[in-house]
Amino acid sequence: MAAIEEVHIRALPLERFRPLLGERYREVAKAAEEGRRVFAGRANWHVNSTARGGGVVELLVSLLAYARGAGVDARWAVVEGNPRFFAITKRIHNHLHGWAGDRGALGDAERPTYEAALEASADELRGRLRPGDIVFLHDPQTAGLAPALRDRGVTIVWRCHVGLDLPNDLARAAWAFLRPYVEAADAYVFSRREFVWEGLDERRVWIVAPSIDVFSPKNQHLDAATVDAILAATGLSDGLPHGPPVFTHVDGSPGRVDARAETVQSGPIPHGTPVVAQVSRWDRLKDPAGVLACFAEYGRDSEHLVLAGPGAGAVADDPEAAAVLEEVRALAAALPDRKRERVHLACLPMEDREENAAIVNALQRRATVVVQKSLAEGFGLTVGEAMWKRRPVVASRRGGIQDQIVDGESGILLDDPTDLDAAGRAIRSLLDDPARAKRMGVAAQRRIEERFLGTRHLIQYLHLLRELIEAA
Repeated sequence: MAAIEEVHIRALPLERFRPLLGERYREVAKAAEEGRRVFAGRANWHVNSTARGGGVVELLVSLLAYARGAGVDARWAVVEGNPRFFAITKRIHNHLHGWAGDRGALGDAERPTYEAALEASADELRGRLRPGDIVFLHDPQTAGLAPALRDRGVTIVWRCHVGLDLPNDLARAAWAFLRPYVEAADAYVFSRREFVWEGLDERRVWIVAPSIDVFSPKNQHLDAATVDAILAATGLSDGLPHGPPVFTHVDGSPGRVDARAETVQSGPIPHGTPVVAQVSRWDRLKDPAGVLACFAEYGRDSEHLVLAGPGAGAVADDPEAAAVLEEVRALAAALPDRKRERVHLACLPMEDREENAAIVNALQRRATVVVQKSLAEGFGLTVGEAMWKRRPVVASRRGGIQDQIVDGESGILLDDPTDLDAAGRAIRSLLDDPARAKRMGVAAQRRIEERFLGTRHLIQYLHLLRELIEAA
């Protein structure tokens, strides 16, 4: 069994952005032309720990496809791991968010397990690298590769997608664990200035916010009939759809949703019913239990709640997902009948990444209000995705969510995500005032178009690569 899996990346044409960007497209074309010249003969590797589920995967799918479309030899490798390794990396992830998680230790005793799990991946990756290549290592799972790749004549970048606005002792303990590996990198990329660790060499720090691909199956336009058809095909909504459950693959070919979601529900969502939805991993930091409790208190008899995420076990590097899902199922089962019958828990099929994305797209477009009540957050691309679809969003003032939403204008920010009363009132205010919700949705889409499109991300990415090559 191979120690790394190389994920196939399709090249996507940048030209598709020309009608959307207008005169702004010139900057994209210029960056792409420069990239083809500077990066000729160099492979740009991106290494992470899963090819399915989560914001990092969403980011890589689009960014690398457009990089290849710009003429850059972008590659994607996924490292293998074992349960003990992923238990430690999940602990690091939680600590970086300031969260105790499983309350396990994180020190020298855990290093042998962490390092041993990466040895085979490091050896195989070393054999594929050539002098002059650039390697992006994403998040805690791959940081340990940096020292092992130093002698290959490559430039190493560690990309951290998670962090804490105000670091605590748990976050600093995670920094201490990762620092010996991270400091072997030539540059560090963070999603927000607030996430940058204390003591890192500022000359090697870059700030690059994530972005969304508006042409992907997750964000492409779907009309109301198609939304209904997709959700009916998955078993989430009722009624006879007036069209087929179709979408467009990233390569332009037609796609169809055939897979059904694994649901816990009394019945499908009735046609035309107001829907509150949160789509995220089954992670305590996303607080699905809190969203459920909030809806049970503030939701009216005419409204339904959907909590959706990947199938348990579908995301290799998230060992806590099954336990969190089971907790939410138990809480839903304990609700009174009239409330329980309006709650829908959905594990979305993950076998086909683009089919999964089309289902998420339809679910967000079906939602009257989208919620992201995270207790801690890296950047929260699900917020940007919902905003692009003109959905009013109620989300926590945590991490990159507060960079995307202008409070009261393009969404509503919750200062304290544990305050269920405040969350319930915010959601209620949008459900009770459709005109305000519509205005907020229009402003939300404009905000994403101005600041969080994939072309801006690609330009920053190409500039970073160029400076690293010049420095080397």
